[in-house]
Amino acid sequence: MADMTVGQILRVKDEIMGRVEEAFTWQSFVYIGLLVFSLFLLLIYAAKWQKNFSVYYTVIFTLIPLSVAGAYYLSISNTTTEALISQKFVYAGACFLPYLITMAIMDLCNIKISKLIRVLFLYLNVIIFMSIQTTEFTRFFYKDFHIETVNGGVALAREYGFMHTVYIALVILYMVIGFFAVVYSLFFKKDVPKKRAFLLMFIEMFSFASYIVEKTVSLNLAISLASYVFAEILFLIIIRRISIFNIRDTVVDSITKLGDEGYISFDRRLKYLGCIGIAPEVFPELKKTQVDRKAAKNPFFKKEILPLIWDFKQSGKSKPVNVERGETIYQMTVAPLFYGKKRAGYQVHIIDDTWDRKQIDMLDRFNDYLQEKVEEKTRGLNEMHDNLILSMATVVESRDNSTGGHIRRTSDCVGILIDEMKKDPECEVVKDPTFCKNLIKAAPMHDLGKIAVPDAILQKPGRFEDWEFEEMKKHAAEGARIVHEILKDLDKSDNEEYRKFHVLAENVAHYHHERMDGSGYPEGLVGEQIPIEARIMAIADVYDALVSKRVYKERMSFEKADAIIMDSFGKHFDPELEKYYIAAKPRLEAYYTEEDED
Repeated sequence: MADMTVGQILRVKDEIMGRVEEAFTWQSFVYIGLLVFSLFLLLIYAAKWQKNFSVYYTVIFTLIPLSVAGAYYLSISNTTTEALISQKFVYAGACFLPYLITMAIMDLCNIKISKLIRVLFLYLNVIIFMSIQTTEFTRFFYKDFHIETVNGGVALAREYGFMHTVYIALVILYMVIGFFAVVYSLFFKKDVPKKRAFLLMFIEMFSFASYIVEKTVSLNLAISLASYVFAEILFLIIIRRISIFNIRDTVVDSITKLGDEGYISFDRRLKYLGCIGIAPEVFPELKKTQVDRKAAKNPFFKKEILPLIWDFKQSGKSKPVNVERGETIYQMTVAPLFYGKKRAGYQVHIIDDTWDRKQIDMLDRFNDYLQEKVEEKTRGLNEMHDNLILSMATVVESRDNSTGGHIRRTSDCVGILIDEMKKDPECEVVKDPTFCKNLIKAAPMHDLGKIAVPDAILQKPGRFEDWEFEEMKKHAAEGARIVHEILKDLDKSDNEEYRKFHVLAENVAHYHHERMDGSGYPEGLVGEQIPIEARIMAIADVYDALVSKRVYKERMSFEKADAIIMDSFGKHFDPELEKYYIAAKPRLEAYYTEEDED
């Protein structure tokens, strides 16, 4: 260098500057501008990136600067080899960007494409890209190529192979698919914002126009690359609101930010995957728990979490479990964990249930208070009702000089018979506690019909004449009518027990003088035509009449009364009740012995 003359140095300087001036054509400056701008857009995208963004957007914003850089290096190439290498960089974007932009449009239009179709298109693009990268050897994409100057810039003159035709057809297909997807979304899909659809339409229209201009006017790659950069701008406008419209992710983000819900996740093999939200606050042990470890080896999971998951696996349903932390109550439930459409494991949902639990507890206490008051009022009404019935029966009995204490004693006798029937596991009738209670309660009403019998007959000290007995027999039907009038309003009640009592009490009054052989009154019913309550009442009624003192007779001995009763089973009384009478006989005799002593 030291031996060079000043003139030689100046000539070298002029030669270098000339080459620089040749290299930096107007297209080079356009590419530098596009490169800087695309990198600037990439930085904006990186700042706005969120986990719910599709991978298509990220690859698009990465490949566009790479393609622009390749176009710039192509514009300053001095040899065919340099130009071919630069062209390969350009096609790194040109091969994949139409595919990626189309897939991004489909994603933004909420149009699902099967995984098989997406993979097939991707593989086809890879094959085209590999044919470009190996063009020196295969000649599938370029049959021949050399460098030349076009419009003041360097370009690669090429003779195309059949793979280039495939590439052009594929680009046109992507444009058609994207265009129809946007049009369909614009007019028919309600889940796609109209503004988004219009912006996507601009991308499609601008891409198509730039492709036509590039093929009809020799402007090298500037127009196509400018359309990609324009698409970046529109994508940035669109993705600014993508997160808001992604309901699943925004809901999860809102839940975790609000701090009243949390999740603990496990894979199918019950390995711990992690937790979010309030989970670490509810269970501080999670902060020290290593992920990707089997839950069964962790004492905390084994005690607190795994029983819930095992129960869920067995039953297919999650039973809520409450966990108290101070004054706060959390509720835990288990649900499947999905990865896409596949079931990937289990997740434990934790929610702050304090307010709901307090409200439920308050309502429970209030309901208990109301229930207590209702039961108190009901008891009062029932007692008043029972006293009214007993009072009416007592009034009737006070008119009959011969039956003092009859209604009380028959009610007690019915109770003794019922007790013996309850001891038989095969006795179906007494398995209903309502029936037993109602029969004892209705027993005092069986002779209410005597209120309609004239005093001369009812109070006669001796035995009845035939015509008097006929009058007396009317008390059964009259008693049923009176009971019906007294209790008819119970049929309007929502309480089934009240309605059952009405029917039973009316049957007792109406049919307690019927006989199994049909010789009874008032209707001469036979066998099981007589309601079971009336059959039981008949035994108590006759037994009391036999062993009690009346104005027209002395009390009969237990032995003689027993003989009459036993002889009457199958004729007067139900033979199925004989064993219960026999079992109750000791208690009945003890009861009447005590009555005599009193």
